[in-house]
Amino acid sequence: QVQLVESGGGLVQPGGSLRLFCVASGRFSSINAMAWYRQAPGKERELVAAIPGGGTINYADSVKGRFTISRPNAATVSLQMNSLKSEDTAVYYCSARLAGSPTYNCWGQGTQVTVFP
Repeated sequence: QVQLVESGGGLVQPGGSLRLFCVASGRFSSINAMAWYRQAPGKERELVAAIPGGGTINYADSVKGRFTISRPNAATVSLQMNSLKSEDTAVYYCSARLAGSPTYNCWGQGTQVTVFP
């Protein structure tokens, strides 16, 4: 079992920055990849950025050049968000792909990011 807990969300003005954190507990050694997803009101959940173990980091086109995902250790992943726009407003979820799974199958509870003038 792996548990994910996010932090760092909040209210920020357009052009501002936020940094999200996610800490895994439990059998985090079974995590093959970690990612950030987001879901805005009335929209489907979408991938923001993913950092697979030993693989290529992926970003959604809408956040390239503004967001940076990093994984400083096996149990932590962060998302640095710069030049925030109103369309970045969403609930952001940390996710992990566990060993043996082809998809992201472990989720945090989410943290709200609101970009509001």
